[in-house]
Amino acid sequence: VQLQAYGGGLVQAGGYLRLSCAASGRTFSGYHMGWFRQAPGKEREFVAVISWSGDITQYADSVKGRFTISRDNAKNTVYLQMNSLKPEDTAAYYCAADWATYRPGRTTASYEYWGKGTLVTVSS
Repeated sequence: VQLQAYGGGLVQAGGYLRLSCAASGRTFSGYHMGWFRQAPGKEREFVAVISWSGDITQYADSVKGRFTISRDNAKNTVYLQMNSLKPEDTAAYYCAADWATYRPGRTTASYEYWGKGTLVTVSS
């Protein structure tokens, strides 16, 4: 599966952005979908994941209550709604796909496919 993330940009603190990740292929609904982010000089970190059916979602503590992950299997797309953005949310955001053999994962090793990042910059 090929993934393309988009929707990043420059926003002021307290603002919002909605990231989208479009997937190719007819088996999108068989994948758990995750969002990760990587700030300059830091390791890639987990942000959120949604199960193949959409009934399970998990979030990093740093974004819980501010970010919402969702998916539309008919459109082969996963979304990340980001509200109340903070300067520390500044990073390249990546979407990733994990064939749903096990429960949704929070580690980069769980994911087989990755899209190119989309940059989110939050100014103070």
